[in-house]
Amino acid sequence: MIQKEIKNSKFGDITLVTIVNAKGASVTLSALGAGIVAINVPDKTGRLDDVVLGYADPADFMADGPCAGKVPGRFANRIARGHFKIDGKAYSLAINNGPNALHGGPTGFQNRIWTLDKAEDDTVRFSYRAADGEEGYPGNLLATATYRWTDDCTLSLTLTAETDAPTVVNLTNHAYFNLAGHNSGSVLSHKLRLNASRYLPTDDTLIPTGELAPVTGTPMDFTEPKELGQDISADFPALIYGKGYDNCWVIDEADGSLRTIAVLTEEKSGRTLTVSTTQPGVQVYTGNWLAGCPANKAGRSYDDYDGVAIECQGFPDAPNKAGFPSAVLRPGEKYEQTISFNFKA
Repeated sequence: MIQKEIKNSKFGDITLVTIVNAKGASVTLSALGAGIVAINVPDKTGRLDDVVLGYADPADFMADGPCAGKVPGRFANRIARGHFKIDGKAYSLAINNGPNALHGGPTGFQNRIWTLDKAEDDTVRFSYRAADGEEGYPGNLLATATYRWTDDCTLSLTLTAETDAPTVVNLTNHAYFNLAGHNSGSVLSHKLRLNASRYLPTDDTLIPTGELAPVTGTPMDFTEPKELGQDISADFPALIYGKGYDNCWVIDEADGSLRTIAVLTEEKSGRTLTVSTTQPGVQVYTGNWLAGCPANKAGRSYDDYDGVAIECQGFPDAPNKAGFPSAVLRPGEKYEQTISFNFKA
């Protein structure tokens, strides 16, 4: 069942769409940033709760620091010093994260109101047309985000893009999860397992060095289930640079097919989130800088570590790293990636 409503804001009308499945579990999506603003799923007793961080006012998702729930682009994550080249031609982007470009810039896809193209049955599709030169990126680009919510509480997201000139693309979703309920406090007792035996070390501005390093013997090892907080205060460069986890892991045996890459569990509620993707990497961010965000759906600002983002994506700074999977998209090609979130209790 689809429910639509229009919210007036200083940024224009924001369309919200809620999909309710046969179990009464629901997902609410917003045209602002093609974002996820709520996911209500049952715990082990059958009680529904919202497990996605978000704000009381739909307009507060505009230009929020956490980028909560939205689709950043045209290049999610960081590009070093805001510079890259395609076919020898140099491009410069806005610098909005220390010395680097982050999430497509200050007016990236996450801060645009997308067009609602479809809202039928269990499927919602948004699209956004980015102009040649927008935020410094070349090529007119058409991006789409298609969500599907099924009766087994699986939310799938298919992201596509097409361009009329060579450009770079990296799309993901930046939802923060708290399986105990969005307003329940720290997620550091959640357990995470990743199908990733390597990660990308970075410099102190969180730009990858280019190395694909083994996780064995380091706090970055989640190959067996481990509490997010177990090693988060370790004396280890990645954790010091980010004030917690904010790194990209290399998905084992990634081949472009849909693969399970992460399992997140919360003991008290009994909820489990299983994440699958066609992407080669996954950025795990433990909400290290959430404090000071807009008032949440319960009326307070979140604190640091109140949610964890599991962002399936291409590698950060791929346009400047020849050894990373290419982020270049050319005319006649189609970028298409899928992310799936399955909730069980």
